[in-house]
Amino acid sequence: MSISVRHITKLYGSQKALDDVSFETVKGEVVGFLGPNGAGKSTMMKVLTCFIPPTSGEATVNGHDIRDASLEVRRSVGYLPEHNPLYTDMYVREYLTFIGGVHGMGHVGERVKEMIAAVGLEREQHKKIGALSRGYRQRVGLAQAMIHDPQVLILDEPTSGLDPNQLDEVRGLIKRLGREKTVMLSTHIMQEVEAICDRVIIIDRGRIVADDRAANLRVKTHGLEVLHVEFDTATTRELLLTISGVQQAKHSGGHTWHLAFEASIDIRPAVFQFAVDKGLKVLTLQKAERGLEEVFKELTRTAG
Repeated sequence: MSISVRHITKLYGSQKALDDVSFETVKGEVVGFLGPNGAGKSTMMKVLTCFIPPTSGEATVNGHDIRDASLEVRRSVGYLPEHNPLYTDMYVREYLTFIGGVHGMGHVGERVKEMIAAVGLEREQHKKIGALSRGYRQRVGLAQAMIHDPQVLILDEPTSGLDPNQLDEVRGLIKRLGREKTVMLSTHIMQEVEAICDRVIIIDRGRIVADDRAANLRVKTHGLEVLHVEFDTATTRELLLTISGVQQAKHSGGHTWHLAFEASIDIRPAVFQFAVDKGLKVLTLQKAERGLEEVFKELTRTAG
């Protein structure tokens, strides 16, 4: 396992930032680590990168124990913190060369050139970091996290401050890296998770409330599904609520209704039978796909 976390708890005084957290990741997957503000995401990442120790529990990264072999963990991990710390008085190439030297790399000049190309810093490479926009500073942070070719990348809000074009480029880069490395990233952008993550871990109040592929999470959560139905003539909410399994009926204009029902039930046969019994024709019948954002809200509202 690239990352193995077993019963990690982290206390700040009497507050539990992490509460008995366990999970594992393998090489070749991009894992989205999601949660509301204050849920424990950044704390977990700081524990895995040996910035802070856990109160209890065990964890290994690339086979190295975070307590007994913290230097080996740091050498084998690329880390982009939430608040990207950079030496703003250094030039881009100078800074990346310095970071490569910290890692004891040979032929660092060639690697710096590769990283500058990989994150799209060619036009900015001769500028001071302090003169860069927030988006380009974020690219410098990504380059420093990857420069020593780590097998595990831990990225806290890696696309913060990027414009739409930069977002596409960096997301593509992360997805390519995930084919041969383990990438664990935190983000609040659900479209980003659905676009690049193989797996989603959702944490709330310090505890994991979901761990699965995004598509599976949409099915497994116990909320309501929605069916869009358009009839050829008018009907009423009262009549629609008599359909077996329908819990809510919302009029959306014309002869179209949104029918909410339990995810474990297929109400489509009952809707067709209702139409036959009432002398209606069904013009449109479409099940609305639940987005990851909806699932996230449901899980973090009801957890605990």
